[in-house]
Amino acid sequence: MIQTPDDIYKLKANEQQFINKPLKNVLKEIKPEIKMAFGIVDYPSFFAFKFFTPTEINRRVIGRKHNSIYIYVEEPIDWNFDKRVKGKEYQWTKEDLEKYGNLTVTRIKVVQRIED
Repeated sequence: MIQTPDDIYKLKANEQQFINKPLKNVLKEIKPEIKMAFGIVDYPSFFAFKFFTPTEINRRVIGRKHNSIYIYVEEPIDWNFDKRVKGKEYQWTKEDLEKYGNLTVTRIKVVQRIED
């Protein structure tokens, strides 16, 4: 479904097919590499997925699109930056997919910001 970062709006348009389904179902539909991810442990819990690394984000490029996907889940997230591998705190790993892949999706939010 999502072949390029610019396609992320297709997720929102097709949100209903992912609601009350496992997170891994949504992630299977995202083909561009997720270069940055993190979990928010508040209520409601959600994951933020981005297509830039933190280093790339810090480099300012006027006119560049920052596409982000926020996937809210029903269950609480056990995400602790201090327990993640140093230097890789923002990488989405196979272990993350195994740990969080079966969490239940409740909402998908898509945000695009253009640098100025």
